[in-house]
Amino acid sequence: MRRSNLFVAFAAVVAVAIAGVAAWVLTPMPGAQKSAFTASTPSGSAIQVGGPFEMTAHTGETVTDKSFGDKTLLVFFGYTFCPDVCPTTLNRVALALDELGPDAASVQPLFITIDPARDTQEVLADYAAAFHPDILGLRGTPEETARVAKAYRAYFAKAETEDADPEHYLMDHSVLIYLMAPEGKFLTMFSHTAEPEDIAAGIRKHLGKETS
Repeated sequence: MRRSNLFVAFAAVVAVAIAGVAAWVLTPMPGAQKSAFTASTPSGSAIQVGGPFEMTAHTGETVTDKSFGDKTLLVFFGYTFCPDVCPTTLNRVALALDELGPDAASVQPLFITIDPARDTQEVLADYAAAFHPDILGLRGTPEETARVAKAYRAYFAKAETEDADPEHYLMDHSVLIYLMAPEGKFLTMFSHTAEPEDIAAGIRKHLGKETS
């Protein structure tokens, strides 16, 4: 009976948390870094989304959140060994970039690996190129990866299995696509199931280039 009560209570907490996150109201936090943005839930608690980072691009260059000039960033966390969600999401991103046409020049898509142990620079380069030439793969140390994921409120963890192979494992991770303004402010997010034309429309809206 006690286990049942605990489960019901836990489920209620999760439901409230999900409802709160879904109803975020984006507001700047006083004193926050300019490269960050915050969100507040209906309860009033502040949640920071985004922030500074320094990682290695699949081109070998060290990049930061300030390396892309006045481009709007489209950020997705995943890994190259992902069997389904990551490739389908990146394909949607690639199609959205094609849909944007010339407006795509104002956007820099970033694929941040949550599995730097296997996603080497060479692996990331081949993987990103398979989807779109503009997609830039980023990797960092485990500490850098954890730091940027925390900044974006992105979840990831190695999947727990009884017969886990040290070389062939899966990763659990969140699947949101973040749209960030050039100055680092969080603009909006897209579901990994969003249609490419809807992603493109959402980007155009924030670029101020909506079409009739």
